Amino acid sequence: MDHQTAAKHKLRNLAHTLLLIGGMSLLLSLCSELLFGEGIWLWVFLGVAFLMFTLPEVSPLWILRLYQARYLHPQESPSLNRLLRELAQRAELKTVPALYWIPSRTVNAFAAGTKDDAAIAITDGLLQLLSPRETAGVLAHEVSHIANNDMRLMGLADVISRLTHMMSALGMLLLFLSLPLLLLGVATFSLPGVLLLLAAPTISALLQLGLSRIREFEADLEAARLTGDPEGLASALGKISGQHSNLWQRVFLPGYREPEPSLLRTHPDTAERIRRLQELLEVPTRSGVPLTRVDSRPMILPSGYQAVRGPRHRIIFGIWR
Repeated sequence: MDHQTAAKHKLRNLAHTLLLIGGMSLLLSLCSELLFGEGIWLWVFLGVAFLMFTLPEVSPLWILRLYQARYLHPQESPSLNRLLRELAQRAELKTVPALYWIPSRTVNAFAAGTKDDAAIAITDGLLQLLSPRETAGVLAHEVSHIANNDMRLMGLADVISRLTHMMSALGMLLLFLSLPLLLLGVATFSLPGVLLLLAAPTISALLQLGLSRIREFEADLEAARLTGDPEGLASALGKISGQHSNLWQRVFLPGYREPEPSLLRTHPDTAERIRRLQELLEVPTRSGVPLTRVDSRPMILPSGYQAVRGPRHRIIFGIWR
């Protein structure tokens, strides 16, 4: 794949992102107009634009505490921190994200924070499963999320979705309180409006899930551009997808945690992600130099760590997979 085709993928992802976030904003505007009258939709769009730049960020340290994450000092993991520093430079980040280790056998990695104050967490299970080359692809994927400011974008989408749910609930409450007037014929209601209020939360949630999938595709593309090695990330995705269920689940419940239709997924189908990555075998890197010299020595974690089954708050928060 040449540079023009990679740019075409990026433009498509950007167009889908704007379309989805615009659709969520439009849905919120319609619900607000049904409740508060005409002319308010413009203020809703202005409010969404204002939130995009002023939405407060959750500290990455608060999130990492939920996962019992422990900071990996550069002296404790020189190869990983050296790799992360190189990726941050290629992504043109002002500061290198802090690297954390999660004592869990679950295979996972995530990014938190902002461009100027970010952290990347990787689990013990991921380090044990993946090769250094595959780990580099996963780290590049998370660095891409930070460089693209995806945490802020998804936070904005979550606020819009919650406001839409609130408008829908308020509309249903007002309709219930108006039932006596409706029965007496004193007041009227719009059936299309009621149907819109009923369907709005579901539509908004589906748009939010679609936005999440698009941002994953974009992070995959940027990771390939950072490393010049799309096969490394593709190989990692193949391994990770095979570890999200136990042996008995793969035998007796082959569709476990893979809901159909795909509209219900927060991440794109793994096979589709791998296919797109394999199309990027000739995509140029940001620096023009492929990240091929990855330290192939086994990862040696500092002493004093004890791997656990999962984070302490996994049942309460339901955010660990």
